[in-house]
Amino acid sequence: MLSVPPVARHRREFNEYLRSLIRDQQPWLLSRMIRYHLGWEDAEGRPEDVGGKGLRPTLCLLACEAAGADWRQALPAAAAIELVHNFSLIHDDIQDRDTERHHRSTVWSIWGEAQAINAGDALLALARPILLRLADEGVPAATVIEAARVLDGSTLEMVAGQTQDIAFEGKSDVDVPAYLQMVRQKTGALFDCALRLGVLAAIGDTELAERMGRIGRTFGTAFQIRDDLLGVWGDESKTGKATGVDIHRRKKSLPVVYALNEANQATIEQFRKIYEKPTLDGDDLSWVRRSLDEIDARAYCERQASELKESAVAELARLELQPEPREELIRTAEFLLERES
Repeated sequence: MLSVPPVARHRREFNEYLRSLIRDQQPWLLSRMIRYHLGWEDAEGRPEDVGGKGLRPTLCLLACEAAGADWRQALPAAAAIELVHNFSLIHDDIQDRDTERHHRSTVWSIWGEAQAINAGDALLALARPILLRLADEGVPAATVIEAARVLDGSTLEMVAGQTQDIAFEGKSDVDVPAYLQMVRQKTGALFDCALRLGVLAAIGDTELAERMGRIGRTFGTAFQIRDDLLGVWGDESKTGKATGVDIHRRKKSLPVVYALNEANQATIEQFRKIYEKPTLDGDDLSWVRRSLDEIDARAYCERQASELKESAVAELARLELQPEPREELIRTAEFLLERES
């Protein structure tokens, strides 16, 4: 099994670039929260280096290379996407009441909800001016404007998907098409944006950018399905979250949506009773896990993710792209399906 993304050759340069853009914010607490969340400092301001995987910026830089340009040309776009993603993580932790992310306390659990919202808002506000630095890399003004339109549209889609995801927690009639539509927005939109912006930064080809964006959305959907699997069956020591965390939250992740639509009627009714409870206990968690295993929900989800990955890879093969970065995009897709955290 792969433990790190297979395409990390730009990681150090990207991180250095992003750090150079994030200046101290006033008041000092805002800077402290941002740098803590990005994994650059601990809660006391001491240096750390525990950042995330950087999948979205990696995809953006690879797309730029695949379209035939120097990956450095897309650095402002990659940085903007990473900041939007981290804005969403800070807010998501508040919404889900998560006190830990990757074995570290979340921003809101240290500094409170109100200040964490400020930190998330600041990351979102920083993304646009950083994206506009594409002009400094020689990207034409019209293409920079198109890139800004894509980033804003993707951000709105992501928020819309998160809204649906939360709304689904109070519903018992969610079907697979509704789930997939939510995921294509909540997670797929930024993956779409990453590949799309990489192509725009490289050559400004809107048609190729759109086709690459569709591939990115498919990658993102597969990524979320893998996340759903880890949310039920993941190893806490690797995911950094409690076992069965999505069940405790009553999330309508794909394994549960599958059960609500494909299990026998008695099982479906019991699922609904459990998911209508204000809180779930250990017995509830055990019953849900056992019931999901009985209908092979894990195998179903793995098939869905694999089919999405194969579809995206086949579409990549049809595009005129540089061979080496295309291969790294494929290897990244493999990582999405094999990661343990």
